[in-house]
Amino acid sequence: SLSLSLSLSLSFIHSFFFLSFSNYPHTEEEIPKFADAEYWLGYFPPLAMKDMDRLGLKVDWRRAFVTTPVNPFYDAFVRWQFNHLRAKEKIKFGKRYTIYSPKDGQPCMDHDRSSGEGVGPQEYTLIKMRVVEPLPAKLQPFKGKNIFMLAATLRPETMYGQTNCWLHPDISYLVFAASTPDTFYITATRAARNMSFQDLTAANGEINPVATIKGADLMGTALDAPYAHYNPIYALPMMTIKEDKGTAVVTSVPSDAPDDWAALRDLKNKPDLRAKFGLKDEMVLPFDPVPIIEIPDYGNLAAVKACDEFKVASQNDRENLVKAKDEVYRKGFYDGVMFIGKYKSVTSRTR
Repeated sequence: SLSLSLSLSLSFIHSFFFLSFSNYPHTEEEIPKFADAEYWLGYFPPLAMKDMDRLGLKVDWRRAFVTTPVNPFYDAFVRWQFNHLRAKEKIKFGKRYTIYSPKDGQPCMDHDRSSGEGVGPQEYTLIKMRVVEPLPAKLQPFKGKNIFMLAATLRPETMYGQTNCWLHPDISYLVFAASTPDTFYITATRAARNMSFQDLTAANGEINPVATIKGADLMGTALDAPYAHYNPIYALPMMTIKEDKGTAVVTSVPSDAPDDWAALRDLKNKPDLRAKFGLKDEMVLPFDPVPIIEIPDYGNLAAVKACDEFKVASQNDRENLVKAKDEVYRKGFYDGVMFIGKYKSVTSRTR
């Protein structure tokens, strides 16, 4: 059939583009010509046709044609088709989650990338933690405004167990204007840039930065975190946060995250560490892990038990922390049962 013939032709031409390039003679001088997109249309199809003939495929090449604006007849047909569908509100212009190239102003599919093939979007849930009085000195200019630290999490259902927020003392955090008037967000610069393409800033792709503040200057900031057992919670230091992962603002659930418990335990047990970052005892000592998930053999404070079991010495004991984390996350995913909130009595893997 016509459709089958076209489908086979286009599929095989696409598959053999790069194979053909390597199998046929070409010169170094020819490579710059590929900067012109139309040059590809004349170069690769004939080579792909030869390859398919060599494979013994029987294709009716009289039915083949170019499906780009280079072919004005096909282009006019497609435009007519889409204009009619849009007029009837069968299609509309919008956004979807995808890998996007700000430089080119368009989505960047697998075959468009020089590296990173197979990488897809990672969906995070942003937790809006409102900054409350007393504001640290660096945030005094925002007094009376709505200002939030945005933590990125893959497990929003565990927010009932928050005890604090983590920031890296040496990372420079960006304070930027949100799409909502008189509202400001605090994240790492990279995260702010990503958010600017997701309708979280006033103009698409534009960040309106109003301040840059070191994490060390935000230590002890009081926060109102959604669903948290404690109110307020406080921003505390964690040295393993990465600036290019999530928002570099991390919400802490020490009952079920060994990294969180190890870092919180360090602060609880080391007055000198608290003093180093200007933290008062009441910002740390009253905040014990909040049970939210029951895990067979580990109870409802799995991270605490796992850190003891694997003899995690501190938040810098990466080898044992990895073992504890793997064990807790594995058992929690397959056998953990929430006993609080919306997902009460539901296992982790079915949430």
